[in-house]
Amino acid sequence: MKMYVKFDFNALCKKILDEKLKEHGLKYRLLNFGEVEFYETLTQEQHKTFKKNLEDYGIEIIENQKTTLVQKIKDTIVELVFSGEIIPVKASIYIAEKLNHSYGYLSNLFSEVTHTSIENFIILQKIEHAKELIIGNKQSLTEIAHKLNYSSVAHLSTQFKNTTGITPSQFQKIVMKRRKVTSLMINTKMHYE
Repeated sequence: MKMYVKFDFNALCKKILDEKLKEHGLKYRLLNFGEVEFYETLTQEQHKTFKKNLEDYGIEIIENQKTTLVQKIKDTIVELVFSGEIIPVKASIYIAEKLNHSYGYLSNLFSEVTHTSIENFIILQKIEHAKELIIGNKQSLTEIAHKLNYSSVAHLSTQFKNTTGITPSQFQKIVMKRRKVTSLMINTKMHYE
C-alpha cells in the first residue's frame, strides 16, 4: 500500500528544533524561522552535543555570517513561494525589504556562496511547489500558474520543462498513471486475500 504525504518543512523543522531544545533543557525563544535566541550562554560541550543531535535530523547549525544570511534568503524565498499568497511586489523588492539589505548585495552574496542566482533558486522552489500542487490534484494548471505568480500556463510550462525535462501536463499524466497502477495493485491484492 502507498500513501502520499505532503510536508510543511518549516513547521516540521520548527517542531523538531523546539523538541530538541527542550530535551537539552536549554532556555531559549524561537525568533524567525531558523533563529534561536538563548537566554544563557551554551558551554562548548552543550553546543557540540546539541549540534550533533540536530545533524541526525538533517538540521545544521550555521556559524558563518555570510552563510547565515544566505540561509535567511533561502528561507524568505521558500516562505514567499509556499505561502500561497500573491505578493504585490517583485520578489527582489520583497526579499530586500524583508532582510533589510539592498537586493544587489543579497544577490551577489547568494551567488558567491551558492554558485547560483537568487532567480534560479526562486524558479526551483516554484517548480517544486508546482509539483506538490499537481500531485495534490486539487487545482488546474491555470490555477497553479496564477498561484505561483506566472503570467500564463505557457510561462509555467516553459520553466517547468527547462527545470525537469518534462511539461507540467506530462508530469500530471505520470502522477495519474502511477495512482492508477497503485490503485489497481491494491485492488488486485485485496481481491486475492
